[in-house]
Amino acid sequence: MRRSNLPAELNRFVGRAAERARLAALLAESRLVTVLGVGGVGKTRLALKAAATVQKRSGGEVRLAELAPLRDPELVEHALMEALGLTDHTLRPPREVLVEHLSERRLLLVLDGFEHLVEACAPLVRDLLAAAPGLTVLAAGRRPLRIPGEAVLTLAPMDEPDALALLAERAAGAGAPALPDDGPVRELCRRLDGIPLALELAAGRLPLLSVEQLLARLDDRFRLLGGDGRGVLPRHQTLRTAIGWSHELCTPEERLLWARLSVFAGPFDLEAVEYVCGGTGLPQEGILDLLGGLLAQSLVIREDTPAGPGYRMLDTVAAYGAEWLAALGDTERMRRRHRDWYMGLATWCELEWFSPRQAEVAARTDAALPNLRAALDLCLELPEDAHLAQHLAGTLWFAWVGCGRLSEGRHWLDRALALESEHEEARLKALWVLGYVTILQGDRTAAVAALHACRERARVSRNRLAEAYATHRMGCLALLSDDFPRAEELLGKALDAYGELGELNSNVLMGQVELAMARAFGGDLESATAICREVREICEERGERWTRAYALYVLAHAAWTRDALPEARELLVECLTINHLFRDLVGVVLAVELLALVAVGEGDAVEAAVLQGAALPMWDAVGLQRFGSASFDGPRVLCAGRAVEALGAERYEEAFRLGQGLSLDETVERALAERSGASGPTGDGAPRPFRSSRPPVVPGTRKPAGSPTGKGGEAAG
Repeated sequence: MRRSNLPAELNRFVGRAAERARLAALLAESRLVTVLGVGGVGKTRLALKAAATVQKRSGGEVRLAELAPLRDPELVEHALMEALGLTDHTLRPPREVLVEHLSERRLLLVLDGFEHLVEACAPLVRDLLAAAPGLTVLAAGRRPLRIPGEAVLTLAPMDEPDALALLAERAAGAGAPALPDDGPVRELCRRLDGIPLALELAAGRLPLLSVEQLLARLDDRFRLLGGDGRGVLPRHQTLRTAIGWSHELCTPEERLLWARLSVFAGPFDLEAVEYVCGGTGLPQEGILDLLGGLLAQSLVIREDTPAGPGYRMLDTVAAYGAEWLAALGDTERMRRRHRDWYMGLATWCELEWFSPRQAEVAARTDAALPNLRAALDLCLELPEDAHLAQHLAGTLWFAWVGCGRLSEGRHWLDRALALESEHEEARLKALWVLGYVTILQGDRTAAVAALHACRERARVSRNRLAEAYATHRMGCLALLSDDFPRAEELLGKALDAYGELGELNSNVLMGQVELAMARAFGGDLESATAICREVREICEERGERWTRAYALYVLAHAAWTRDALPEARELLVECLTINHLFRDLVGVVLAVELLALVAVGEGDAVEAAVLQGAALPMWDAVGLQRFGSASFDGPRVLCAGRAVEALGAERYEEAFRLGQGLSLDETVERALAERSGASGPTGDGAPRPFRSSRPPVVPGTRKPAGSPTGKGGEAAG
């Protein structure tokens, strides 16, 4: 399966035939190639074009990690996990997860904008290349990584034919008249040193000015700066001159917007620009036209994001704007406005998570992640804002838990809670969210410490809501420990408190589902079913899907218990679809294992074994070892016994190995595929072929955490 997160739009690439050929040759010879060059020379575009070509020719996997927006070196590994689509709930260091994931894959990883993080990137790339023979790294930046085996391609500015072609194409795209191939046009390309960004900035002015007028203005700009460039490389000065010249050609309002836009990290949308940049000197109602002006001049580019169309300012252009913002003495105020917007966005997303807009919330959070990180960074920089760091890290619980970012969530929560703050409510929220995250990571010690601290401090401060959340999560711990009476007691207390306080959201409904699980595991399947039907109705009424998926899981278990296998499958298909959408790995693996049990009941023991094999690496990534719970482990143990009985150990292992070779996406695709019928009561059919990027691994021989109880209400829910 070909996978890529490269930008879909690469047709803005012009020329560079010789450089493309040289880069292709280097990629064939070396596993680490770094494209170097001054800002604006086209490093990123060349790297992305080469990566797209590699993928087209080989059908291999290509992934892009954009590192320019990062400021915290500790987030580099998290950013790579994000780029690779990895969801890992374990306590393992992200580097270990990356090594394991890449060790047996063929993949081209593109690192863009790493130069300010070389000290963090170089050892990471070295370790990944050493552990993953099938990995090739293509880096684009202004500094080499300086590790053994690195091949470097220094990208020179465009030659004259390519520069002329780029200028003509961009000018036409901006609506300028066709450019003649004459002396003034060639002189303009020469004066701009063939630097693509400088040429694009010039092209953006050609609808308003002639080439001769541009040359005259550019000559003035060079003379102005000619005496103060001592120690600066000529082409660095050329680009700076071109950007400064573009700056002078902007209206005062466009210049001010340019400066203020420099506070954004990564993509941004119009609403964010209107709030953050609007105000003194820039009325909000005029922002759209000003942004359009910067867009027309190639100072801002349009970009597709998971949440829809957005905008981005190139790093070189943003850096120039940041200098002007500092000169205006407005940097700190604008960073705070930026932080306030993204705190507001996080608050909106938390509220809208309990609504029909859950999928939109997940997409907006994904698109806003670089800016949310920047907001968290600022909160952590300023001692007086410690409570804001705690509040923001806690408010984003849905991004950490619901969207598969536990490791990064733990990073921010630990840092925020290490700070002193007199705002108890913010600390309490961060504490119970940390307890939730660490439960799912399998770190019981940290979870107990955080939840006990939250409950005791909540009692002292008489914060009943925080106490209820802490009690709720303690009930989860009891559930995962198979202590069902204790789980029922704690979850019941929390739900009573939620009801008295008028609290209703996804967490509250999840508490009801967890209570249903405790009762199902304790033998009261009728009560569990009634609870989950009620939860499903509320979810349907509110448009909530994430918690609904877990209610569907319990109802599917009940249907399986009644031998209603078609109903169980239908419920599990919806459950799995939702959990995969939200990158909820726990929900995915639970659904896959119960689907395997349904498959063996339908007579397809081969497919059951394949799904069981696929579930094993998921559990490794979950890190909870099936929660250490005999009840949650029940479907796996029961299914394995029945599948081995139907197939024999050798055929079971063959199908199991096939499943182990599937990626997460491939497993979900296979599990959701329309079935044409089982292979017979003994599973006589051969495993269905499925192309995978992961070679099979010999299945481990793990002892079950507990014995299956069979049908009758006490198997896993």
